[in-house]
Amino acid sequence: MTDQHRLRDMLLLPNRRQIISAMAALGAAAAISPRSALAQKRITITEGDFAPLPIAIPNFVAGTPADGEVGVGVTQVIANNLRRSGLFAPIDQAAYIEKAINVDIAPNFQNWKTINAQALVTGRMTRQGDGRLKAEFRLWDVNTAQQLAGQQYFTSPESWRRIAHIISDQIYERLTGEKGYFDSRVVFVDETGPKERRVKRLALMDQDGANVRYLTRGSDLVLTPRFSPSSQEITYMEFGQGDPRVYLFNIETGQREIVGNFPGMSFAPRFSPDGQRVIMSLQQGSNSNLFVMDLRSKTTTRLTDTPAIDTSPSYAPDGSRLCFESDRGGKPQIYVMAATGGPAQRISFGEGSYSTPVWSPRGDYIAFTKQGGGQFAIGIMKTDGSGERILTAGYHNEGPTFAPNGRVVMFFREPGGNSGPSLFTVDVSGRNEQRVPTPGFASDPAWSPLLS
Repeated sequence: MTDQHRLRDMLLLPNRRQIISAMAALGAAAAISPRSALAQKRITITEGDFAPLPIAIPNFVAGTPADGEVGVGVTQVIANNLRRSGLFAPIDQAAYIEKAINVDIAPNFQNWKTINAQALVTGRMTRQGDGRLKAEFRLWDVNTAQQLAGQQYFTSPESWRRIAHIISDQIYERLTGEKGYFDSRVVFVDETGPKERRVKRLALMDQDGANVRYLTRGSDLVLTPRFSPSSQEITYMEFGQGDPRVYLFNIETGQREIVGNFPGMSFAPRFSPDGQRVIMSLQQGSNSNLFVMDLRSKTTTRLTDTPAIDTSPSYAPDGSRLCFESDRGGKPQIYVMAATGGPAQRISFGEGSYSTPVWSPRGDYIAFTKQGGGQFAIGIMKTDGSGERILTAGYHNEGPTFAPNGRVVMFFREPGGNSGPSLFTVDVSGRNEQRVPTPGFASDPAWSPLLS
């Protein structure tokens, strides 16, 4: 379903250098063995018979009651991140034999083997004299009694959730061989009020649904927010009293500016991988074509010139090609062409129509919405159109967006009736569909890169 057919309806976040004023590897209490089973094993999320890895995560120990509360919070965030990934099965703390954890020495591994833990995370939160928090963690391979990772961080107390996400990413990467995606954010359209009078605001949250912030007041209709590669800017479309306008919004300063005033309707803006250009669809009469604007010079270049509807462009991560939706063949399908324009190759050939394509950050897949048989499916295909895989299907699923590591897809689902849309995630194997908590109804998600 194209944007034209649909037309649906301060904050300062420190960067990683600011949040982690000091970081150092913790020495291993036992040397890391190159033959460690978990060190060598890579969890593969595309395996159909995959069983999540049992992992024990005791509460991070602390020196004071106040630090203990933060330690429990950090532990819960890490456990929830790993559980929601579908790759790990955190063990209930009630099953733990070992209750008192000393982070400075090797654990009694037999106690953890007894409860079938294959990996163990130990950690500590300590308040420093200058008010900062010191966070330490170690990741252990239980079967071989080896330490796989260990780091310590110093951060401001209010940034403890980000530390938990960063630790989660390190655990995920060490045990899967893939980059994590937990230290990231999602921008989406928050929807409140009765269906016929929905108020729609741009909202920003952590990838797990925490720390929701509103970026617009809801006086105008907002659509299709997208992150820049730097994560500091968002481009989106706003439909006010006149024609839709494309805006840039700076997350750190709260300032916004108009990308440009274009004749007719503009849709589906998205940044180039270098952040220097914005590509979009501009409607002229009954058709629309793709245009790209250089954000420095403000010059606009036309990329397609057809009597059809070309929309929803998305760049390959190297910036050399782009995919887009077009009905030039009679109904919406996915096409790929050079980023500078020229001949386009159709890559979707299944039954039904295809829309909202988006290129994976890894460059290996294109996600899409597929409509047919009264259902809207979210799927992926290789960039040449082969290997099509439906991840989930239902009454109305739409708007896929990839996690920074390209292994999880977020989308929104509209159940119909008087209800409203909600956000969901599913991994690229089609397993582990999860609802993402939001304050109200939510649509049009876009996942940020990893925070820097």
